[in-house]
Amino acid sequence: MRNGIFKDYKIFTGNANIPLAKEIASIMGKRLGKSTVEKFSDGEVSVSLWETVRGLDVFIVQPTCYPVNDNLMELLIMIDAMTRASAGRINAVIPYYGYARQDRKAKARDPITAKLVADLISAAGADRVVTMDLHANQIQGYFDIPVDHLLGMPILVKYFMKKKLKDIVIVSPDHGSVVRARNMAQPFNAPIAIVDKRREKANESEVMNVIGDIEGKTCILVDDMIDTAGTITNAANALKELGAVEVYCGATHGILSGPAIERIESSSIKEMVLLNTIGIPKEKQTKRIKVLSVAQLFADAMLSIFSNDSVSKLFTVV
Repeated sequence: MRNGIFKDYKIFTGNANIPLAKEIASIMGKRLGKSTVEKFSDGEVSVSLWETVRGLDVFIVQPTCYPVNDNLMELLIMIDAMTRASAGRINAVIPYYGYARQDRKAKARDPITAKLVADLISAAGADRVVTMDLHANQIQGYFDIPVDHLLGMPILVKYFMKKKLKDIVIVSPDHGSVVRARNMAQPFNAPIAIVDKRREKANESEVMNVIGDIEGKTCILVDDMIDTAGTITNAANALKELGAVEVYCGATHGILSGPAIERIESSSIKEMVLLNTIGIPKEKQTKRIKVLSVAQLFADAMLSIFSNDSVSKLFTVV
């Protein structure tokens, strides 16, 4: 671990979310560092740094989103390149942490891949990780290096407050998001409801019941990520059928794989609000999906890290 006061810093990125990296750099008054991240014909990742990083505080902005393995390897190789180029401190800025859903042994002989990825990042040479809304908070403990775990909820709360919705109920789409729903409900002084579901197999769910009063209410479903959108759209449809006036959705990570867009477009969700931790390609951008930027929050965190200031002030919800 390389500590100390650094005279300057540089920001680099792989190919996972270049627009977000550029936005963060612009807010911080910097340009992205000159580097090339390419592939050989057999799929191997090739990284070249075209400027010095010796003794500098470096930030590598690289969510490990789809294609997860490619983006993860880009991150690991960039960290290794920085280490071998004598960077002063290497900060892995991972807005979306892939493999986070494999955080425990759900059945016999399961791997804990979230821990494996943490070990790989540390072994590659990272000194610190900056991430947002991990699927499971305990993943912070999988690292033997400092982890700054930023929250996307303040951004979502501010957005929905500006809409001045009435008779709000914050809804958890499953039991796993109850704490998240409760935390979001506090600034609205709103009640919560829970959608009780049964999952028969991966990426498929069946709504069973809704716990809480949602009839005649404006419901805001909250979750950490939207993957195939089965859970969230089933929940939204159930809420509407049980008497909700309007159903909104707020989530941090828009994975939007498989039939996600089709499900969202045909669901009862009036508006889905996502953060740009993962870049959303043009073919998946619809009028029903609103994307908010996390660039300012990450820029503030990175500046605090560079100057060795506290980042706890960034956790305020409103």
